[in-house]
Amino acid sequence: MSATLSPDIFKAYDVRGIYGEQIDGDIAERIGRAFPGVLSALAGKPVSELHIGLGHDMRLSSPELSARYRDGMLDAGANVIDAGQVATEMLYFLVGSRELDGGLMVTASHNPRAYTGAKLLREGALALSGDSGIQDVRRAVEADLAGSPGAPSAGAPARGSVEQVDIYDEFRATVLRFIDPDIVRGRTGPPRKVVVDGGSGMAGPMAGPLLENLGLDLIETSWTPDANFPEQGPNPLLEENRRFIVEQVLSSGADLGIAWDGDADRCFFIDETGEFVPGDFLTALLAESLLGKAPKPGEAILYDVRASWAVPDTVRRAGGVPYVNRVGHAFFKTRMRSEGSLFGGEVSGHYYFRDFYCADSGTLPALLVLELLSREGRSLSELLAPYRERYFISGEINSEVADPTAKMEEIAEHFSDASQSRLDGISIDYEDWHFNVRPSNTEPLLRLCLESLISKEDMEQRRDEVLALIRSSATAGS
Repeated sequence: MSATLSPDIFKAYDVRGIYGEQIDGDIAERIGRAFPGVLSALAGKPVSELHIGLGHDMRLSSPELSARYRDGMLDAGANVIDAGQVATEMLYFLVGSRELDGGLMVTASHNPRAYTGAKLLREGALALSGDSGIQDVRRAVEADLAGSPGAPSAGAPARGSVEQVDIYDEFRATVLRFIDPDIVRGRTGPPRKVVVDGGSGMAGPMAGPLLENLGLDLIETSWTPDANFPEQGPNPLLEENRRFIVEQVLSSGADLGIAWDGDADRCFFIDETGEFVPGDFLTALLAESLLGKAPKPGEAILYDVRASWAVPDTVRRAGGVPYVNRVGHAFFKTRMRSEGSLFGGEVSGHYYFRDFYCADSGTLPALLVLELLSREGRSLSELLAPYRERYFISGEINSEVADPTAKMEEIAEHFSDASQSRLDGISIDYEDWHFNVRPSNTEPLLRLCLESLISKEDMEQRRDEVLALIRSSATAGS
């Protein structure tokens, strides 16, 4: 087995690295063997009583690595429920719906094809994070590597059991209950034309049959899983990966476009004019729609520190209570669970639902937006117009800096007359504009998101002023 371990693969929210260089079958098996011990401590039960869900995406390395993770968990004495090739949110569903003790999803999400990784879950489909659990797995693997790799001792645990399951039909039936399908199917006139881009990932197998049964005129692009990603990369947040779907929406006269990332737990929208819909505006739309369906007023809605003020403004207007939160799925899921939040949304396109085990989903936003368009009888650009006319946002801009911590202190001093928060990075709030600067978890970068309520020109001027401060005595990034 491998004798070296790169600690860099243990990230803030998952395990991730280059296949064959940082993560191979031997490292995967050791992680699999360490994981049940961490779950056992969290659950307060013996490893032999643990039941752990397992799934993998379509990457070429995933079947092999999934088998090695499974062998490690079985060697530790845990029982594995193996769902095979699924989208990430389907693994969340498996863990939540069957009340499993944890789960492991073999995926590198939106990363390029050379990568592999694993998302680690505890009971309730709650994610492990660098602050809680992932570093414990790292330490256990390091201890394993430091020990003798010889044959198992007589006191080794009995090997666990494995069960193969197919959850596609059960998953689709569950998510379809979040909308009234007849509202979508009952649209007057020709069927709604929708360009769907799966990024050659898991969206096609997961969401394809659902959308087909809603009576839509689907234009499919990169809809079949292909680990070589022949058309574009699996990250629709990058503008170069959206060009094809934008062209398809415009050339076909489609009503909208929907693009998913590689493991399909995030979806992104293009309106009928070819404009990309920012995640915070989509959060506001979904929050308003869900609050309108809520059986009682005052439901909590989470949004992240980078988001437009469109989100809290919309939530309050719709009778909800907005709460700002740290960026990251582990932090969102944990807080949603502890506070009973109805819904949460991140600028990065992660949308969380209380009635979906507080997990993020790429299927539910697509279904809810289609229902919203049919119910309102308006186009997506018309629904977004009030936000685009009032809230002028910069999007996320990265800058490389030598000392991110020192630079944030410089920012705090420079804007000392503003309201400030250190919930995640530093947030600077004035009456009619604000911004957040956060350090990257993996690179020497600072990430800026800025908004003005005055005009696009005012946003651009203030954006450039803040960037000049960030990049002074630093090397500008992308």
